[in-house]
Amino acid sequence: MATRGLLGAVSRRASLLSVTRYTSTAASRSISTLVVAEHEGGCIKASSVNAVEAAKLLGHDNSITVLLAGSGPSLERAASSASSCHPSVSKVLVAHSDRFTHSLAEPWARLIQLVQQSGGYSHVVAASGSFGKNIVPRAAALLDVSPVTDVTQISEPLQFVRPIYAGNALCTVRYTGAEPCLLTIRSTSFPVDLQETGSKSNDAPISRVDLSTFEEESIGKSRYMKLTSQDTERPDLGNARVVVTGGRGLKSAENFKMIEKLAEKLGGAVGATRAAVDAGFVPNDLQVGQTGKIVAPELYMAFGVSGAIQHIAGMRDSKVIVAVNKDSDAPIFQVADYGLVGDLFEVIPELIEKLPDKK
Repeated sequence: MATRGLLGAVSRRASLLSVTRYTSTAASRSISTLVVAEHEGGCIKASSVNAVEAAKLLGHDNSITVLLAGSGPSLERAASSASSCHPSVSKVLVAHSDRFTHSLAEPWARLIQLVQQSGGYSHVVAASGSFGKNIVPRAAALLDVSPVTDVTQISEPLQFVRPIYAGNALCTVRYTGAEPCLLTIRSTSFPVDLQETGSKSNDAPISRVDLSTFEEESIGKSRYMKLTSQDTERPDLGNARVVVTGGRGLKSAENFKMIEKLAEKLGGAVGATRAAVDAGFVPNDLQVGQTGKIVAPELYMAFGVSGAIQHIAGMRDSKVIVAVNKDSDAPIFQVADYGLVGDLFEVIPELIEKLPDKK
């Protein structure tokens, strides 16, 4: 028993020395970060700007490069948008190819590998949305490293905080692998100072990625088929200032139209629980929660939402949470700032009637 204890202590000491040695080596060299960004309609997405904000926290001397890819005039406009999106951006890389237009994981992962090999970045960062979750793990496999996902706080260049157990606990992790350190960040945890971003006077230079060797590589078997979406004037769920969410308590897709009407009155986005999505009330792109979208609006209103931990994990960072449920013991009331025990079929019509129309 004593021998095993001594060996264990030696093993732990060796492990600690290994971590310390790696950390001091990483700290001695300059930090450079590649931010893998999304764009739409000629503009860089807000979540990618949040990724730049997170990259800024990795170090004061951090050189941040934004990577965009795709084809057509919208890519050129997005590159111009990225060059001025944040004062910390020092360079924008643009990869022109139809292969990247539909954000398939295989070509994007190969692109990250190619850019990393030529740039030698210490960190690669992407927002933890469907785009980042799809691409970063595959890129990490190609680079033979392990990614750190869903980061909510950056303590040091190699030390991060991330949620575990459906967001019920926070875990501090230290990355001890080889470079680059791949991260996906929760965009809601890294808000951008709009005054700071608007103060940038000089645009970052824009360069093209050399794809001469990339085109010869075998990319993968995934193929883009089609995109199905609904035309709506409501704001994007992930970036909306107000989110109105309905749960299984609405009982039908027809009743869910009350949620949509209330969201229109408030100029907000519509959300749903997994139970409502599984019941076919709304499409799954409206799902909020651990397996859906992570949101942190200024106002989050939940109607007929019980408050399962998987759902709360996706909205608990909202500034003000309002819950309406006829069950006074519903877990949603434990995180709500304001709660009303009542029948949503009476409360929602009354709210719609008394709220002025959005101008």
